[in-house]
Parts: sequence; C-alpha cells; structure tokens
Amino acid sequence: MARNLTYTGAAGLERNDALGMLASVGLFLLPAAMVSTPYNVLPFAVVLLVTSVVGVSSLWRARERAGTFGYLLLALAVAVLVSAVVSTWHFESAFRDEGYRTRFLAMPWALLWVCAFRPRLEALWWGALAGLFATLAVAGYQVVQGWPRAQAWTNSIVLADVSLVFMALLVFCRPPGRWGWIALGMAAGGGVILLSGSRGAWPALLALLLAMALSIRRGSGRVRLGALAGLVVVAAALVLAVPQLRERTRLSELHEDVQRIEVGDVDSSAGARLERLQVAWDTFLERPWAGVGIGHFDTAMQRLPDCRKPGAVEERCHLGHAHNDIAEWAATQGIPGLLLLLCVYGLPLWMFIHLHRRSGEGGFRGPAAAGVMVVVAYVLCGVTQSMFAHQITASTYATLVGVLAGLSLVATPGRHRPHLAQD
Repeated sequence: MARNLTYTGAAGLERNDALGMLASVGLFLLPAAMVSTPYNVLPFAVVLLVTSVVGVSSLWRARERAGTFGYLLLALAVAVLVSAVVSTWHFESAFRDEGYRTRFLAMPWALLWVCAFRPRLEALWWGALAGLFATLAVAGYQVVQGWPRAQAWTNSIVLADVSLVFMALLVFCRPPGRWGWIALGMAAGGGVILLSGSRGAWPALLALLLAMALSIRRGSGRVRLGALAGLVVVAAALVLAVPQLRERTRLSELHEDVQRIEVGDVDSSAGARLERLQVAWDTFLERPWAGVGIGHFDTAMQRLPDCRKPGAVEERCHLGHAHNDIAEWAATQGIPGLLLLLCVYGLPLWMFIHLHRRSGEGGFRGPAAAGVMVVVAYVLCGVTQSMFAHQITASTYATLVGVLAGLSLVATPGRHRPHLAQD
C-alpha cells in the first residue's frame, strides 16, 4: 500500500512537472504567435485547454491560491457576458461582435491556470521578444511588397496596439541583465508601429517610455528623464527631417485632415473619428439606457444624411464601430455600458496596483507592474480604437489580465516566485 502511494505521488509530481513545462510553452506562444502568425491566440488556447483537462484537479485546487482576485475576475467576466447576451436579446440581433465578449472568460481561467501549473515568467518575456522580432519581419515583408501599411494578419491599428502591449511585457517582465535584448525588442516594436502607419499608439508608447525611464534604478530621476527627453527629441527630429519617415508616420496626412476639417470636410481619417464621436454623443443622449446594441454602431451612423442614402457606399458609414472605447460602449450600451467599461479597466488596474504593493519589488517591475502598463496602454489606445470590437485585442487583454494576475500571485512573498534580480 505504501509502495503504491509512493509510486502515485512520484507519478503525480512528474505529471505536474510536465504540465508546468507545457504551460511555459503555452505562455511563450501567447505573445510569440498572436500577431506574427495567422493563428493568433489558437496555439496558446490549445495548450490552455489540454493542460486544463489533464490537470483539472490541480486547476480546481488552485481556487484557494487565486482567492478573492479569482472571484472578482469571474464576476467581471460574467457581467460582460451577461451584458452582451441581454443586448443581443433586446435588439433581436445575431451574436456577432457580442461573441468577442466571451473572451473575458479567459481572465479567471488563465488566473487559475497560472496558479495551478506555475509557468515560468521568463517564458512570457522570451515570447514577447520573439513575437516582436517575427512581427517586424512580417511587417517589413509586407511593406517591401508594396503594401501602403503593414497589417500582418489583422489590421494596421490592431497590429500597432498589440505590439505596444508586448513591448510593455518586454520591459516590465524583464529577467536580470537583458537590457541589450530589451533595447533590440523595443526597436523592433517601434519599427512595427512605424510600418503600420498607426498614430493611435503614440501616446501609449510615450507613456511606456516614461514608465520605463522611471522604473530603472540607475542614475538620478533627472538624468533618466533627461535621457528620455533627448531620445524623444532625436526621434521627432528624424521623423520630421526624413521624408520617408514622415510619410510612414502619416504626419502630412494628419495636417491635410485638419485642414479639411476646418472647411467642414470630415471624409478623412481624423475627420471620421470626430464625426463618430459626435454621432456617439447624440445617440447616447437619445438612448441613454440601452444604446443601439453591441456591434451595431453603424446603426447609429444612419442619423447622418450621407449614410441614410439608399445603397450608401461611403466608407465612414460602414466602419463597424466608433474607433473610441467610451464612444463605442456609450452609444451601443448606454449608461450600463459606460459603467461596465469603467469596471473592465478599473478593476484590473486596482488589482495590479494592489498586487504590486504586496509584491516586495524594490521598483516598478514584475508581472503586476506589467499588468498596470497593459491596462494603461489599452486605455490610451482606446482613444482612437474600439479595443474590444476586435477578436485579437479582446483576447490579448482578457488573457494577459488573467496570466499577469496569476504570475503576480505566485510571485508574492512566502510563495514560490520567479527570480527577478535587481537592475
């Protein structure tokens, strides 16, 4: 009997070790394959599902380790899903963009998964680095082939926004002594954003650079901020001085858009965004409690004369969403949508700040710090994009919130934690 127990215990340990190694592979694949391959989140999802089925008992026991945070993320995921179902039922519409809200169920699942199998934090970091290099190769190939803007297997805006999120992982999940690789990865990510021609990622990129400068524990704060300011000035001077860079960043196009807006022409990138903000505001005032339904912002656009014409072909009438998080959730779900969006960003932000404070980290680094910057990046990118109207951005946010929360929990003092030496 004792021999059987010993054998069973050893077999269980070996299985847990194997599942942990497989989980680390999945954690690597999450950023490595998200936008650099046409498979997006599928490789990670397969690993997540297989390990969860095989190690279901470990997953169940991880509830205690996840604690209150697991229940909070579960409640948030259920609230988002219920709101989507109610909107679909109320407007008797097909389950289209509402389906993207099911990705939020990955938050509590990924949290339990990390607590159960303890994948290595370094795997996520290496995956982000590999993903940025691979994405740059794809983006460069597309531009060389004559594409006006790199898109990979999504669209240009999503490509830039997700690449920026992976840059945040690269900086704040860093192992010790890897600043050379981090610099190369940041350069690769910057190259992807440049080749995508997306301007919406710039504010979040600046916030990331500022947080990175403040998180480094070498030199005084003034020296680090001065170095950052110098880097920004040099980059801006290069963009303005080199015509090819100015064209890639679409600065000339932005100037033309502003001129067209001044004469009342909104049929441009910037003009269409301003127009959609006005449409969203008018729709919110008209339907403050229900909106027009998730995934049906084009219905709100029908209030414009150009979009009411039979067979209207104007592109701005059929973009599918508001290109702004607040406008999107307000126009499609009303006041409940705005409150829910506040929870979608506010709850994980509070959670990561709390986890970072109890992490014992001497500076702003580690998985909780990365989680804070992921939320900040999404909030800033959400000014010019509806972040949850696309499968990739919705999946990335939901999965990373769960993964980083789990990594933060298993890294707290008194528990096994990934090694993070001081800079």
